[in-house]
Amino acid sequence: MAQVTEVTDQNFEAEVLQSKDPVLIDFWAEWCAPCRAISPIIQELAGNYEGKVKIVKMNIDDNPQTPANYGIRAIPTVLAFSGGQVVEQIQGARPKSAFEEVVQKLIAS
Repeated sequence: MAQVTEVTDQNFEAEVLQSKDPVLIDFWAEWCAPCRAISPIIQELAGNYEGKVKIVKMNIDDNPQTPANYGIRAIPTVLAFSGGQVVEQIQGARPKSAFEEVVQKLIAS
């Protein structure tokens, strides 16, 4: 199963903005119950779409700069990037189908 990469403020540009593949990033924190609830979904998507979409996570407590730059005010927030630009956003815990729909759009774009 594919591993979800943890990104930081320091490597965000290289890992997400400069990625040749579309990227789904999950902004989360240890103390966030809804974040823990969607974690298995994010992990499953990473396995299902390996090689098509890069799926990463960022702990907002350890990396405050990037979430601030993107106006992340609530977690979990999942942003979809294509060509270094945000193309989709999901806020809060949602069913797997909502995340799957975003990934499908990323692949199609």
